[in-house]
Amino acid sequence: MANLKGKTIIVTGASRGIGRALAVKFARDGANLVVAAKTAKPHPKLKGTIYDAAQEIEAAGGKALPFQVDIRFEDQVNAMVQAAMDRFSGIDILVNNAGAISLSGVEKTPTNRYDLMQAINARAVFVCSRAVLPFLKKSGNPHILTLSPPINLDLKWFQDHAPYTLSKYGMTMLSLGMSAEFKKYGI
Repeated sequence: MANLKGKTIIVTGASRGIGRALAVKFARDGANLVVAAKTAKPHPKLKGTIYDAAQEIEAAGGKALPFQVDIRFEDQVNAMVQAAMDRFSGIDILVNNAGAISLSGVEKTPTNRYDLMQAINARAVFVCSRAVLPFLKKSGNPHILTLSPPINLDLKWFQDHAPYTLSKYGMTMLSLGMSAEFKKYGI
């Protein structure tokens, strides 16, 4: 892995799971981390908060900024980006990791759950990526990493959970489009 010493990385959904594991790995490589997630207080069923992750990041050798954010809301995302700039004076990498899941078909998926998956999965990739773009343009080696699957039109990915698959493929399609659009910036 490239040297991440002094690089600033925003990881959405970093209070637990894959996001937290990535953040800790980046910290071991010397990065500054923005722990971006909703969970600031312990959840009765899910372990991990932004503050727990920040402690683990600092213990691993990185610097951490725990930031409670609901990435569905552009104003909160913009506040998070500003806090990252205030603390670390730059942003080098965005990891779009946060997600919502419901493995149910169209018939059994309530509209509010469908909307939640679209907002957290596909829409947040758009909102977060746009928010960091001006700062990534100033980075020496900028990246946007989105944790989403390759597009596969096999019906097995749609028949039992088309709403979720659509939201994840939305993430992928945005990432493919941004890759081409932002190539001129070296992102």
